[in-house]
Amino acid sequence: MRNILVLGGTRFFGKRLVKRLLQEDNTQVTILTRGLAEDDFGDQVTRLTVDRSDTEALAAAVHGLHFDVVYDNICYSPDDASAAARIFADTAGRYILTSSLSVYDPRPEMLSESDFDPETYPLRLGSREDFSYQEGKRLAETVLLKQNAFPVAAVRFPIVLGTDDYTRRLHFHIEHIAGGKPVGLPNPDALISFIRSNEAADFLYWLGLSSLTGPVNACSDGAIAIRDILSMIETVTGKQAITLSATAQEDMSPFGIEESWVMDTTKARSAGFTFLSLAEWLPELVARLHASLSHRE
Repeated sequence: MRNILVLGGTRFFGKRLVKRLLQEDNTQVTILTRGLAEDDFGDQVTRLTVDRSDTEALAAAVHGLHFDVVYDNICYSPDDASAAARIFADTAGRYILTSSLSVYDPRPEMLSESDFDPETYPLRLGSREDFSYQEGKRLAETVLLKQNAFPVAAVRFPIVLGTDDYTRRLHFHIEHIAGGKPVGLPNPDALISFIRSNEAADFLYWLGLSSLTGPVNACSDGAIAIRDILSMIETVTGKQAITLSATAQEDMSPFGIEESWVMDTTKARSAGFTFLSLAEWLPELVARLHASLSHRE
């Protein structure tokens, strides 16, 4: 019987990961959250209700428990990573940190794992409030990948898209274009990577069964110019996108990058994972989201 702990797991790809794990007969799943979001797992999971930033409460909640794999989807600071390294030192067989494309600075070339090396990055401690999202993820990787109590893989996801995206980043573009609102884009020709929410969950599941360690890029095959995403939306809405290089903050695109931001997934593909084709699933997702938003109107 495999014992799996998921920190986070009640929404988006974390929820999809839990559902994927529950398909296995030999797997016991525990989810640790603050208990603010409901789930539909019923008695299939064990629930620990804890604020993971409360170090004493986290330590007490998992005391005496062993987990073959710990998935950490909600680590945003070196303080939280450092606490996890201490608390799970004797209880985790393997640790998988959900990190981000954001650890890289955008640039024209494809980004490989070596372009940000947490092993040589200067360590600073602090809470989530002390750092930007990028810096918090960089330092969380640095803490966990420098410790040696358990093996760690840090998954660098790009923007994750899906019908269940609570941040509504693709929804934003569809709603703005359909409603005739301007979309702020510094560089419509910049290329960007994405991954679909179920694909992200499948990758995390696969990684938990693998022996891969260190930073790992994970994104769908192919990249797309932001201009081409808007063209897809224009096709399904029948409306022309209004793009401006600068707008009010509420109209700035969540995809509004100044340079390309594209990842190389050679490491994961060489280890045996097959990614979906972005060109195949993104148009279908745009159409589904537009249909659902139109239906709500």
